[in-house]
Amino acid sequence: MLFNLLAPLADEIQLFNLFRYLTFRSGGAVLTALVISFILGPTVIRWLKSKQGEGQPIRLDGPESHLLTKKGTPTMGGVLILLALAISTLLWADLGNRYVWIVLWVTIGYGAVGFGDDFLKLTKRNSKGLPGRLKLIAQIAIALIAAAAIAAIAPADLRTSLAVPFLKDVLIQLGLFFIPFAVLVMVGASNAVNLTDGLDGLAIGPVMIAAGCFALISYLVGNTVFAGYLQIHYVPGAGELAVFCGALVGASLGFLWFNAPPAMVFMGDTGSLSVGGALGTISVIVKHELVLAIIGGLFVLETASVIMQVASFKLTGKRVFKMAPLHHHFEKKGWAEPTIVIRFWIIASILALAGLSTLKLR
Repeated sequence: MLFNLLAPLADEIQLFNLFRYLTFRSGGAVLTALVISFILGPTVIRWLKSKQGEGQPIRLDGPESHLLTKKGTPTMGGVLILLALAISTLLWADLGNRYVWIVLWVTIGYGAVGFGDDFLKLTKRNSKGLPGRLKLIAQIAIALIAAAAIAAIAPADLRTSLAVPFLKDVLIQLGLFFIPFAVLVMVGASNAVNLTDGLDGLAIGPVMIAAGCFALISYLVGNTVFAGYLQIHYVPGAGELAVFCGALVGASLGFLWFNAPPAMVFMGDTGSLSVGGALGTISVIVKHELVLAIIGGLFVLETASVIMQVASFKLTGKRVFKMAPLHHHFEKKGWAEPTIVIRFWIIASILALAGLSTLKLR
């Protein structure tokens, strides 16, 4: 909004020229989302506590310590993330950019699905929530609309293609399979973050790291000079997503203030589904879907651990891990929660650096 209002006046008032720069507006988005989180956080948490009573239902088959340490903690803290993220994005982004609206559509849409899931968990007082099939159908429907919109406005040579990391001139034409592939990326990223969200601060740290990486990638992909120099595929208008990613970094950092161990609030599906979907959508727009699998490798590992656990138990009757997702396996082994969280953050940081290296190693 500030860009649309003030940038046209830059020729008359030199100070307003700042709003033409993506770097300035991305930085503004980070700080704005952070301040909004700090201001609204205590009020949102008090409101959630007043409405939820006993807080989020704790899995009875989970680590025994959770029944003591996490009982009474409110969930749906993703509402705080969504408020800070949406307000900051609308304030600092170019509202004429269609990519921004597509990402907001998925983020808020998945947030609504997650809110419904969290609400049912609270009202039914169990950890089931929405039926899995219904939740998946809603996610697919939202992603289908987003994928079709992305394909409609993307450059003709990139519309239905998949870029391969490390190979500068390789584009795999997916044709009709692009839409299902894009849906798979969005839904997969959303649920991968959801599976990772099991310990205080565990998911939001890697989300913040991934958002920072994609802020840089979006900026470079949307700049014809930098895209040409790095020999990555130029996507006109994608640079504006750096502002959204900046807002996501700020909102995540603000939420972590309240989610740090011991957590005052959990993000719930309201937060995890929405931020995961946002990362997946951005990766599709900037043609770095495979790079997301590297940068978000921690989410991939957590998801793979669940798939391996289920497959092994059904096929052999034996479990690969003491408990899945992976972070619960280490809890069962006796690792302290902060130890798991910090070590997983370190892994996420290493994977993020590996993902960013694909920008130059071609």
